[in-house]
Amino acid sequence: MQLSGPERVCPKDQNFDVLVIGGGINGIAVARECARGGKTVAVVEQNDFASGTTSRSTRIIHGGLRYLEHGEIGLVRESLRERERLLGLHPHLVRPVQFLLTLNNADRPFLRNSLAIRTGLWLYHRWAGVEHNTGNVLREFESTLDAGENWSIYSYEDAQCEFPERLVAEWLIEAVAAGATVCNYTKVLEIRRRDGRVTGARLRDTIAGTEFEVSAKHMVNASGPWADFVLRDSGIETARLVGGVRGSHIVLPQFSGAAGAAIYTEALDGRPIFVIPWNQQLLVGTTEVADTGDPGKTNPSAEEINYLFDSFTRLFPRSGLSKSDIRYAFAGVRPLPYSPGKKSSAITRKHILHDHEQDGAGGLITIVGGKLTTAMSLARDVAGKLGIPVLEPVNLMAAMAPADEIESTLKQWAHLVACKAQISESSAHAVATWHGRCALAIARAASLDESLRAPLCSHSEHIVAEAIEAVMHEAAVTLADILLRRVPVALGPCWSESCSFDAASRIGAVLGWKQSKIHKEYESFERERTEFLHPRTEPAGIVGRLVS
Repeated sequence: MQLSGPERVCPKDQNFDVLVIGGGINGIAVARECARGGKTVAVVEQNDFASGTTSRSTRIIHGGLRYLEHGEIGLVRESLRERERLLGLHPHLVRPVQFLLTLNNADRPFLRNSLAIRTGLWLYHRWAGVEHNTGNVLREFESTLDAGENWSIYSYEDAQCEFPERLVAEWLIEAVAAGATVCNYTKVLEIRRRDGRVTGARLRDTIAGTEFEVSAKHMVNASGPWADFVLRDSGIETARLVGGVRGSHIVLPQFSGAAGAAIYTEALDGRPIFVIPWNQQLLVGTTEVADTGDPGKTNPSAEEINYLFDSFTRLFPRSGLSKSDIRYAFAGVRPLPYSPGKKSSAITRKHILHDHEQDGAGGLITIVGGKLTTAMSLARDVAGKLGIPVLEPVNLMAAMAPADEIESTLKQWAHLVACKAQISESSAHAVATWHGRCALAIARAASLDESLRAPLCSHSEHIVAEAIEAVMHEAAVTLADILLRRVPVALGPCWSESCSFDAASRIGAVLGWKQSKIHKEYESFERERTEFLHPRTEPAGIVGRLVS
C-alpha cells in the first residue's frame, strides 16, 4: 500500500481576520480559540509546530507551588484551575503525578520553616480540591536519599504532560476542524502596516523557497523567544519585551531504587529543580541562564550539564550513575518578560499581552511569557482582547481523577484498537495513550494493510499507521516532524541510528518515497535529533553500514 502526503498549499493572497505568528503551544491554542469563535484564522510557524520552547520544557502541568513564595496568588489559582481542565479534557496526555518536595535543612535553615511550608501546601491542596494518599512512595524515597544529610520531605500532587508535542498536534487538528489554516515551515519576513495599523504579512515558504503575502485585520505575535526578532525585522519600534532565559535539562536512565514520584528539590545553589520520571527515563532540570542569542541555536553548556548532574548526585549518591550515563542534554529559551537586574526566579510567569497601538502597529498583539499549564486561558485572553466572544470552559472534573481510573479508560480504548487494528494489546495501549479517541481512526487504517501495522522500529510498540496519520492529518512534513513531535518515539531510551533508518524505510515505503529520499530524510532527521538532544554517539561505522 502506498500513500502520498497532502500537497502543501500556502494561503497566497488570502484574507484573514487573524494571523498568528508562531506554532508553539500558545500560538496553536490562540488559533484554535479564534477559529472556534467564528473568525478566519491562519497560523504560520517558521520551523515545525511545537519544535521550539514547547518541546524543550520540563513537561509538567503544575499549579506553580513556587509562585506562592513570590506572592502570585492569582497565578497559582489560575494554574490549578487550568491544570484541572487539562486533566479532564486530555486524560491520556495529562496525568496526575505525586510530587515530593525535598529540602536539605542544612542549606537554608532560616529561609523556610516547616510551618510556612505546610501552610503553603495546605493552601495549594485546598485551592486544587485534591485529596491524596502518600502511600509507600515517601518511605521508599527516604531510603534512597543521602543518609548523611538532614532532609525534610513533603508530599503534594500536580500533573505531567510527557509529550506536549502531542497536545499541540491535537489542538492543531481541532483548529483545522474549526476552519483554521495552518502552515509550518513558513517564515514571516515582514509585518505590513498602513496608517498605523497592521494589514498583513509577507511570508516565505522555506521548503518551496517561494514568497507570498496574506492580508489580516489582526495579528498575534506568539513566537515566544523570537518575539523581539519578529518586531525588529518589521521595523516596529518598541521597548524590548522578552528577556530570554535558557533552561537546560539532562536525561538519565532509571536506576534501581529510583523513586516512583517526581522530586521537587533544590540544586547546589538553592535554585529549584525537578527530577521526574519521564518516558521510561529520568528528566532532570532546569537551569536559568540569560540567553540573548538565536533561540533556535541555544545549547546546554558543559557547566549547566555538570550543575544538573552534580545536584542529582547529591540527592542520590548511591544511584550508581555517572556523567557518562547521561543520554541526552537539551535546552530551550523561556520568553520571560524583560526585567533587567531582576533574578530570573523572581520574574513573573504570568503572560502579558502587549498591544502595539502606540507603536504604530494597531491590531498587533505580542504575547510575552506564558507556560504549558495556562495556554488555554492565555488563548481566551487573546481572543477576548480581539473582541472575539469566548465562553469559560466547563470543568469536566471536580478534582484530579485517580490514576487507576485513567488507566482503566485507556485499557478500554486499547482493547478496541487491538481488536480493530489486529495488533497486540501492548501496542494498542501505546497508540491509545498518545492519540486518545483518535486511536480508533488509526486502528481502522492499520486494519487495511499489514505494512501499516508494522512497528516503527524493532523495540517500539508504536506503528507505521501513526506516522501516516501525522502526515495526512497533523501537518507533519519531514521525518523529524514525525519521530520527534507527532509520534515522538525518538525521545525514548531505545532509540539509535539504526532505529532511525528502520523507521525511515518503513514509513517511506508506505508513502512511496524513493530510496534516495529515504536516505535524505534519514540523514536530515539524524542532524536535527543531534542538534536538539545531543545524544551520546554510537560506535563508529554504524551510519556507513546503514546507508551504504
